[in-house]
Amino acid sequence: MSSLQRTGIWLMVGASLILALSLGTRHGFGLFLSPMSADFGWGRGVFAFAIALQNLIWGIAQPFTGALADRFGAQRAIIVGGVLYAAGLVLMGLADSPLSLSLSAGLLIGIGLSGTSFSVILGVVGRAVPVEKRSMAMGIAAAAGSFGQFAMLPGTLGLIGWLGWSAALIALGIMVALIVPLAAMVKDRPTVTQGPQQTLGEALREACSHSGFWLLALGFFVCGFQVVFIGVHLPAYLVDQHLPAIVGTTVLALVGLFNVFGTYIAGWLGGRRSKPRLLSALYLARGVVIALFITVPLSVWTAYAFGIAMGLLWLSTVPLTNGTVATLFGVRNLSMLGGIVFLFHQLGSFMGGWLGGYLYDHTGSYDLVWQISILLSVLAAALNWPVREQPVARLQGAQA
Repeated sequence: MSSLQRTGIWLMVGASLILALSLGTRHGFGLFLSPMSADFGWGRGVFAFAIALQNLIWGIAQPFTGALADRFGAQRAIIVGGVLYAAGLVLMGLADSPLSLSLSAGLLIGIGLSGTSFSVILGVVGRAVPVEKRSMAMGIAAAAGSFGQFAMLPGTLGLIGWLGWSAALIALGIMVALIVPLAAMVKDRPTVTQGPQQTLGEALREACSHSGFWLLALGFFVCGFQVVFIGVHLPAYLVDQHLPAIVGTTVLALVGLFNVFGTYIAGWLGGRRSKPRLLSALYLARGVVIALFITVPLSVWTAYAFGIAMGLLWLSTVPLTNGTVATLFGVRNLSMLGGIVFLFHQLGSFMGGWLGGYLYDHTGSYDLVWQISILLSVLAAALNWPVREQPVARLQGAQA
């Protein structure tokens, strides 16, 4: 094995571990909704707003974090993100008011996630592998993040039961701090790989004038809406339906487990089929799964089936969306451009997280949000269908 191959493997391992810690911890935030709300006498809207704010801040910060990673390498972004993420978790554990919860869970963790999640990490992976292996490599890294979601959920629930929600968050903060030394494994020295070097402004103008870029971004809004609504509110929804609390945790764990397979398969298929068409199929499948979930009589087993089905479709959109951006515009500015597309994902995440709590507090039910999720699935499928995987003229000229 050559030193170049060893470096690539080392980078993939580091990237995968960082994603597993970052996304695995985030995936369990819904488990804190009920105990924190009960202890402080809050409605569900207070916690839901803090998590919605987290996703909004994450999205707003992501293009800037991505641009810094593209220009100066990802290590600095990962280290700063890891420190802020860990600090946010500790302060969230000490929060005793809606304001302190929003500042810790919302502001600090939101910025921290922008440096330790998909746009920065997949940008590194996209630059490190040949174009024919890019979709698969992104799928593998995303699958590792999915495994973290599966592995950390039972641990998070165990920490809450053992230590209480406050000390559990502090313990998670210590664990997330491991991201800082792991950043040493992700050696990223961006270089120009195709075509003439662009300025930041030129890259932005090129992307913003491309219809496919905006269609991908608007479709990604739907992904964010659905996954955050489900991740934050599903455990409470199932308790409302008189199922044991452990069922909600198990369903989210199943989402994380089967997401490993879903993202890997999506990355594999993305190297062989049209990624935008695969995205359309995924969004339609999500709509069908949600419709069946809310119409079939609910039981423990139908809840588990929902977790398995949604897991296969959960983050499968990520390697396909980022892979399409890389195909259209190249990898030089992938973290920044992927970050802009991800901003729309996070706008959807804000709406899904906040609207779920708001409508529940005002109607006593999640029914309307489930129905909105189904309609959005159809919209996302329609938005992704016309996108064509054809590199921009600049890249075609460079390849000629």
